[in-house]
Amino acid sequence: MRSDTDNHLWLRCWEEQHTDFHQSVVNPLLSKFWPSLKLIPGSRVFVPLCGKSLDMIWLAQQGHEVIGVELSPIAAEDFFQENGMLPLQQRIGRFTVWSHGRISILCGDYFSLSKTDLGAFDTVYDRAALTALPEQTRSLYVKQLGKLAPENAQIFLLTIEDAAESATLQQAMGVDTEIKALYSASFDIDLAYVESICETDLARPESPAKRAEYKVYRLSSKHPTA
Repeated sequence: MRSDTDNHLWLRCWEEQHTDFHQSVVNPLLSKFWPSLKLIPGSRVFVPLCGKSLDMIWLAQQGHEVIGVELSPIAAEDFFQENGMLPLQQRIGRFTVWSHGRISILCGDYFSLSKTDLGAFDTVYDRAALTALPEQTRSLYVKQLGKLAPENAQIFLLTIEDAAESATLQQAMGVDTEIKALYSASFDIDLAYVESICETDLARPESPAKRAEYKVYRLSSKHPTA
């Protein structure tokens, strides 16, 4: 279970509008690589720790039913308001469900979700949700995902990884050791794309630029059901 401290810090980010992590456009790696999954229209896509991501709009436009989970009610409200949608709200168990058209957001703690709350889904879209969590929480995140996902679910995983100073470019271009440790027991891991970018800390422009690796992973179950 994620700590109350972690939850409090996340809620405070939204309360104080410290949300620089929010992308104001659809992630270009999503629109470029998602079609390779070859999902049929109507497939159900689960977006954990969704915030107010515009990627959910894009996924719905592809004909998918999109269900996100988000701790902050401010994020959920902002998503629908900023996109001109008037959602229905209903209480289901520990969650408030905001829904409009093909998009629903379960507002509450991801770690409290059950299969009954979420229902069946075909694919997980993880847009840096894993890497946004504290390292000590990531294994719990994956364990919870394993409880929720059907055995034949796919995972479309986008990560942002800081390249170690000692890492060669060839090493940075491979599957991250943490991703292997977290997922390899249950999933085949396909690293579909890597983009290496040197970034400067805007808060400390005098500091040396650091290399970040933007990666696209496609994960499929090693033991799919018939």
